[in-house]
Amino acid sequence: MFDSPLSASAYEILGVDPDIDHVELRKAYRLRLRQTHPDTGGDAAVFIQVQRAWELVGTPELREAYDRRSGVHPGIPTDSTQSGWRPQAAPRTDTRPRARSYGQPGGWRRERYLSLIREWAGFGVEVPDPYDPALVRSAPREVRRLLADALAEEATARTVSALGMGFTVWHDVAVTADADDKLDHVILSPSGLYGVMSEDFGGVVGFRRGEITGPSLGTRAPVTAALSRVRAVAKSARVKFGGVIMVLPDDDLAQAVTPLGSSRGVPVVVVRRSALSMVLRQGVPGARAIGGNELFDVRTRLQQTVRFV
Repeated sequence: MFDSPLSASAYEILGVDPDIDHVELRKAYRLRLRQTHPDTGGDAAVFIQVQRAWELVGTPELREAYDRRSGVHPGIPTDSTQSGWRPQAAPRTDTRPRARSYGQPGGWRRERYLSLIREWAGFGVEVPDPYDPALVRSAPREVRRLLADALAEEATARTVSALGMGFTVWHDVAVTADADDKLDHVILSPSGLYGVMSEDFGGVVGFRRGEITGPSLGTRAPVTAALSRVRAVAKSARVKFGGVIMVLPDDDLAQAVTPLGSSRGVPVVVVRRSALSMVLRQGVPGARAIGGNELFDVRTRLQQTVRFV
């Protein structure tokens, strides 16, 4: 979560100011460990975040490196090349065939982010580096969310690409005329056909009655929205989806895979990013496998009907 434009900083997780001295920082860390430990009624996911925060700032050397790449300390210049928020071309380290891929993952949201960050800075104001961590963290949450979602979509695309030629993926699939009402990914694999949303809510989430909940979601109902988009694409292409997968940052989930039940026969699971490859290979529980001529037919129908935002 600390790599996200939406995430709390390591200092915020530890409940301290970035200028705190190291002795007091260690005391704050120990206090937060006691407060969040599951054995004393704390939240396991938050307890893990506290430990992760200490791994980032637990020594003066680590603090200096973290401050330079994170933009959380106003007195320290930042290095945007360290943040990982710039568009990155994935280097090829092998010659194995990649998954078939169509569309530009995160493309629409990156373009929207670049437009809004310059608009927010002010007309006539030069923005030499729209990915400068200090600039990003000072921007309104709705602007940061665009970049966070773009990064999440790109991370999913890299995972799917490495799964091999048995997989086909369509990114940024249009559902309605509203570009923000889109399905992040449609993934066709031998284990099933899935609608996938790559999400980043900027913090630990919970679940209630088949929906994702959390303090940063407000009235949003991401699972309900994803199911609606999947049904629209299914109707347009005349295909049946085997499941909906919601992909979130590892640190925001207490466990790797969380089933949320089914809606009209379509199972929904929430997975950590690191578990997505396993889920796509093994299949969502309850999803119907696709093979042979049916796989070819489904791919053809989608190829003929999918439109991109």
